[in-house]
This record gives sequence, structure tokens and C-alpha cells, in this order.
Amino acid sequence: MPTSNKLRWGILGAARINQQLMPAIVAAKNSELSAISSRRAGAAEAILKEYAPQVEQAPIYNDPSELLKDPNIDVVYIPLASQDHAQWTLRAIEHGKHVLCEKPMALSVTDIEAIEAAAKKHNVYVMEGFMYRFHPQHQRIQEIIDAGTIGAVRSVRTCFAYPMQPARLYRIDRDISQGGGAMWDIGCYAIHAARLYFGNTQAQAVTSLAKYNADGADISSSGIIDFGDGKYAQFSFSFEHSRRAEYEIIGTKGGLKCHNVWAKQTEEPIISWWTDNGEQHTETLDCANHFQLEVEHFTDCILKQQPPKLSLQDAKDNCTIITAALQSAEQGNTIHLK
Repeated sequence: MPTSNKLRWGILGAARINQQLMPAIVAAKNSELSAISSRRAGAAEAILKEYAPQVEQAPIYNDPSELLKDPNIDVVYIPLASQDHAQWTLRAIEHGKHVLCEKPMALSVTDIEAIEAAAKKHNVYVMEGFMYRFHPQHQRIQEIIDAGTIGAVRSVRTCFAYPMQPARLYRIDRDISQGGGAMWDIGCYAIHAARLYFGNTQAQAVTSLAKYNADGADISSSGIIDFGDGKYAQFSFSFEHSRRAEYEIIGTKGGLKCHNVWAKQTEEPIISWWTDNGEQHTETLDCANHFQLEVEHFTDCILKQQPPKLSLQDAKDNCTIITAALQSAEQGNTIHLK
């Protein structure tokens, strides 16, 4: 690890998400973009010029395996296809690299357990890339809840959707077991956000429904997570709905809504809350780049040897509910987790 206060990042893949991540790494106060790879000829060079033109000396690799061998790389970001996340995370760990892996980290809890064991063995940090969690609007929402304004949280409703465009059809051209479909793309956000405000309470059961295409990929789904004691989270996500990225929390004294969970750095986030005694408030918060905040947080954790906000236990808990929801939709019954 370098002695400076910056870590050197390498990117495994020329995925679309680099439009957000590459500028975030460049702008991060504690990071520098040091290499990129892609198995598609010319792709890595093209996106480097487009999204990070100020980075002129970064090596470009045609084989991700060669990037992992680069001794000048401290941290690897993995934006590959969902079904490739686990294997490349493990490869990066074996080369002593810290890893920020785009969601979902893996398609099974077993794979995350293997990642957890490898990270411990090689003494590296690994975090799942749910960038939205680093936007200050969610901290503000937690402050309102902690103040008792809406009382005890009893239910959460999440909705994530956008209409599928032709350029993104590759997301639904394969079976769910191969990482295709809406669940692994946006449903994991819906479930992650649904869990957020129930604290350490573990889910007890999951019931869900889904619509599938001819390739065996889910394109729309809705469901309920039972947290016990009458506490429920309702999730909905789709590639057939208009764009939505919101959640609503209902407590014993009122409710609260996050209007744009995926707020871009140029969009002012808005939250609103109300109480049974007639209070109604809308707050417009400062703009923020959650991708940059995610990069800075993870890098700080490595430099200061502190646990990341998103733990591997959190990744396992989320994957447990995801796989239960997929099983429920396939079998047409409720999946009990306890």
C-alpha cells in the first residue's frame, strides 16, 4: 500500500456504469484512477478518453487478469456482468487487492461466504456497491426517525423501475440463474432499501410474484418481506413501468418519503414527512454525488483500517432475501427464513 494518502484504483471492465464511477474516482480526494481493463478491443481506451480524459498515463489492459497482476493497483472496482462478480472478486482478493464490487456481489450466499473467507485470509477489504446509501438524504431520513417524529417504523414500501430501452436488452437476455432479469439489476436496490430502516431485525418470510420473458428473466416483480411483529416491507420493481426510485416509511405517528433514491449529483434531493397531528414538511437538500462519496468512504476505510458501512453480513442478508423472493415467485408460495 502506498505511503501517500491516496489509493490507486483499477477498473475491471468497460461497463456503462463507468460513466459515473470513473469521474467519481478521479474527483475523490483520496483516490486516483490508475488502470483499466476490458476484454472488448478498444473499449477500455474509449471510455477512458470519454469519462476521464484528464487521466493520460493509466495503463490499459486487454485482459483483466493482467490488471490484477499490476503491483501499482491497490483497489479494484468490478462492474462486470452480475454472474461474473463473485469469481472476479475472488481473483482480485487472491492478488491482494481490495474490492468494490458492483451490486449484486454474488448470485448466492455461498459465494459471498467464500468471498468473506478469502478477504479475511488475504487481509483485504471488500464492499458491495450500493452507491445510494452514501447520499446524505438517507442520513437525514434516519435523523428524523431517530428523533421519534414518525414514531416506531411499522412498514416500508419501495419502488424501483424504468422502461427497458433497446440498448439495455442484454440485461434480460438470459435466465435468472445466469444473472439476467430485473431482480439482479434493480430489484436488489428495492430489497436493500426495504431492509434499511428495520435496523438489525432479521426477515422471517418472503412472498413474491413475478412476470418472466421467453429467456427466463424476470421483468416485473412485487412482494412482501415479513420482519415479524406486524412489520412488513413491500417491494416493487419493473422494466415495464415509468421511471421510479422512491421509498415510503410509515410509523406509528406519521410517515416519510424519499422521492428520488437515485438522485444524481445535479438533482436536488427531496424528502417529505408528515405526522398524525397535522404536521407536513418538505425538505430540499443539497446536491451530492453518491458515487464519489462511496469511493471516498471505501478508500478511507482501507486507509484507516475501519469496517465499511456496507458489511459482508449486509451483503449476505440481502442475498438471502433476494434468493427467497426468486424462489417464492417461481414456486408460488411463501418462503420462511426462520
